[in-house]
Amino acid sequence: MSKTGLEPRQAAVYLLDQILGDAPRLMSELLAAGALDKLAPEDRARAQRLATETLRGLERADRLLQKHLKKYPPLTVRNALRVGTVELCQGAAAHGVVNAMVTLVSRHRRLGQLKGLTNAVLRKIAAEGPEAWDALRAPRLPKWLRGPLVQAWGPEVVAAMERAHFVGAPLDLTAKSNPEKVAKATGGTLLPTGSVRIMQASQVSTMPGYETGEWWVQDAAAALPVRILDPKKGESVLDLCAAPGGKTMQLAAAGAEVTAVDTSEARMARVKENLTRVGLQARLLTEDARKVSGQWDAILLDAPCSATGTIRRHPDLPFAKDGSEFGALIELQSELLDHAWGLLKPGGRMVFCTCSLLPDEGEVQVEEALARHQDMRVDPDALKQPGVEADWITEEGGLRLRPDYWSGRGGMDGFYIACLRKAG
Repeated sequence: MSKTGLEPRQAAVYLLDQILGDAPRLMSELLAAGALDKLAPEDRARAQRLATETLRGLERADRLLQKHLKKYPPLTVRNALRVGTVELCQGAAAHGVVNAMVTLVSRHRRLGQLKGLTNAVLRKIAAEGPEAWDALRAPRLPKWLRGPLVQAWGPEVVAAMERAHFVGAPLDLTAKSNPEKVAKATGGTLLPTGSVRIMQASQVSTMPGYETGEWWVQDAAAALPVRILDPKKGESVLDLCAAPGGKTMQLAAAGAEVTAVDTSEARMARVKENLTRVGLQARLLTEDARKVSGQWDAILLDAPCSATGTIRRHPDLPFAKDGSEFGALIELQSELLDHAWGLLKPGGRMVFCTCSLLPDEGEVQVEEALARHQDMRVDPDALKQPGVEADWITEEGGLRLRPDYWSGRGGMDGFYIACLRKAG
């Protein structure tokens, strides 16, 4: 572990350079490519936390910094200032933060001459920033995303979502068999829907029950699609777009005969690792879900989407994307839904879900699918699960979850979920 904190701070700045640069990349892509692999586990966690918290507070940090900058410095220096500002405004010791950021900039081959600027600006932030920080509004989403969301939900709801994004997300666990036992062992709280919530989580792999496979990490909202599908022991269940495998494990834990499908070999390797850790089994297929054949009793389709419902956990998403892929994703969702419907046995049921806040990827998809398939109906009774509130149910009979729900409990991911029944 770094004694000075320089290495994790330098790594955090590198992550921000890649996410906010001219060719933006998602943090998940950077981590998968080994961006932090050379760091000790504690430093790796700290670097990711610093980058994540800086992205959440980016608008506030920039507002404070612009008062002390005549013009914006190059991106790397700007990101060092941003990380330093967020740390200082969250109560970190000024001496350590300022020294680390000055050293970081001074070591840069092309930008070392800006170490004096870095020192001067961060000392001013240390004196004025913490008091000013809390007076600023919760950072807003970029216009490309905020506009469609305001159109869908209205400005007040979107502002509430933004407040939830800024707060971030606690750690949610899904128990393999005994949520009460997991809650007691981990010091967590049992949520109304059956997930276990940890407000102040330590390193996941060191938590009680991890090594013995008693639980896995899964947002409370993401755990609901399988509960709504309600798999039965011995049923043949198809899990399409399955990685990273949280829902696959839920299905297997219920005793279903699960076939999990995803296009990515690397992601399916992760599904296999997760299943092995928790002692569960499923048949794994690495292929395009649109090419799968066969007949199943029940199908779970967690379709590829904009992932706009996960911003409270992935604040890099609004900066690394621009919405240009929305059209292609919506078309893909329709194709997957239609193909999956043909794989469902008569009298069977399918849950369609997306971790999106956009109605075009949820409510509208189901409305249009109902018009295309005369043997399809929505089953709103399937939504009558513990903890599901009546005002979350939509006009067409689906379930709309938002990050501003459960604000007093720590929120939840944005999701759309619908249970579709096929005529017998």
